[in-house]
Amino acid sequence: MNDLHVQEAGAYAAGLLAWWAAREQAFREGRGPLRGAALEGFAGLSRYVPDPAWAWTLPVQRLGDFPAEVQFPATDGAVKWWGAFGQVTPALPGVGPVTLTLYTPLGEERPAQAFLPFRDVTSGQETYGLGRYLDVPLSWAGESVSAQLDFNRAYFPSCAYGEGFSCPLPPQEHWLSVAVRAGERLPE
Repeated sequence: MNDLHVQEAGAYAAGLLAWWAAREQAFREGRGPLRGAALEGFAGLSRYVPDPAWAWTLPVQRLGDFPAEVQFPATDGAVKWWGAFGQVTPALPGVGPVTLTLYTPLGEERPAQAFLPFRDVTSGQETYGLGRYLDVPLSWAGESVSAQLDFNRAYFPSCAYGEGFSCPLPPQEHWLSVAVRAGERLPE
């Protein structure tokens, strides 16, 4: 690996660690889903060792000018509504190309971020059983849009930490047939 790649890898790892540190700080300050004794005993979030093989910048194939409304059943029996914004096709390690749909809040014409809920082979074994979430930054260049898809930033929904939350369940087409050993995991 040349010096430029080492610098880029170092910058990527530093950015990822800063993101996780900010998430943990939010938990410690009570801006996360933990309350009471769980908050007092919070020792940090468990996560896999970062692996750049699980991160891509990908073009988004838009699903039309106005995203179709999609219903997500939630853990409390409610229904959450999102817009099916576009699709990306990463080459997942061990599987190859998989097309995933990105969702955005209804009514946003040029969203800055998309939502990607998913389950994988680790769900219920090494990670939260109902799945994990990804917030996917979007970058616009005219009418073209790209997505920063990084499974190293996959996190548990609030429901993983306690009751009283309404969390959208990943759609079956996002049940991945690969172990995504990136992002948040259960404590070892």
